[in-house]
Amino acid sequence: MIDPHVHLRDWNLSAKETLAHGLLVAEKSGFAAVIDMPNTDPPLTTRTRIIERIDAAKRVKVNVSYHLWAGVTSDPAQIDEIVQSCEELFPAVVGLKLFAGHSTGNMGLVEEEIQARVYRHLAERNYTGAVALHCEKETLLRPELYDNADLSTQSLARPQEAEIASIRDQLSLSKEAGFAGHLHIAHLSTIEGLLIVEEARREGRRISCGATPHHLLLNRDTAKDRSLYAKMNPPLRNEETRRKLFEALLEGRIDWVESDHAPHTIADKEAGASGIPGFSGMLSLLKVLYEHNLSNEVLKDLFGGNVQRMLNLPPQKTVLPRYETLPALIAEASKEYPYDSFRGLSRS
Repeated sequence: MIDPHVHLRDWNLSAKETLAHGLLVAEKSGFAAVIDMPNTDPPLTTRTRIIERIDAAKRVKVNVSYHLWAGVTSDPAQIDEIVQSCEELFPAVVGLKLFAGHSTGNMGLVEEEIQARVYRHLAERNYTGAVALHCEKETLLRPELYDNADLSTQSLARPQEAEIASIRDQLSLSKEAGFAGHLHIAHLSTIEGLLIVEEARREGRRISCGATPHHLLLNRDTAKDRSLYAKMNPPLRNEETRRKLFEALLEGRIDWVESDHAPHTIADKEAGASGIPGFSGMLSLLKVLYEHNLSNEVLKDLFGGNVQRMLNLPPQKTVLPRYETLPALIAEASKEYPYDSFRGLSRS
């Protein structure tokens, strides 16, 4: 299996998790490859840091192939360097990541003009690879509605409209710039966002979308149990939205599943940090999908096959854990972290 969206921390964030720990848990959970996100500390926005990160992962003795997304800033010279690094270091570097809204790490490029300039520069560079997108429109966020005593209020502070508008922005701005690469909408949390992606596909755009186990299996009521620490960006949505996204996954309308694995310490979570561990969630989702009688071929596409094809990664066989082994694997992954938001999971 491949997890195409993880945050393995380390470096200045090693108190949250180290590369060694994250890769070891990934291996125990049955993943053959992971793709790390660039909002590390310091961030993966230079060739030097990217090579340092790849080398650090190589020193971890596990049977997990390590890849990463390279971070994009607003600096044209940095974009030149990072595009060249992506092209020369592929497949270790699978593509670029653009935060079209702030999240952990404050790498957001939140102004539309800056986003447009990035797409224009990528088009001028003839970059036709993948750009993964965190889509939340900053001007539509309502941070004043968040109450740290009730984590379900995160859904008010970061409403569905912010994601929907940002997806529209990225499609419009990239088209106007003549960008011919592949757009990937990460951690899709709204059915309206999916409809926009599907419309873009019908127009011939190169676009994909991924959904997380927490957006597919949990709803915003889960976050009312503060012991589950179910706060993330984008936040959990209402039950109707969760159900529709899950149905869309069963219907083959979502390209792949991705954990958005993002561990924190308990102290961080108490202070309101966004992000949860994700490997147990991926296994929990796989278990639920087995119970919904999805075929092995469909499951293999969702848990790695489509990632390989869309990112042009070297082909490898996708091996799924057997259904009967999943409860033990889920328990093993869960105990590696100080909290597990999926502990209160109810069957879909």
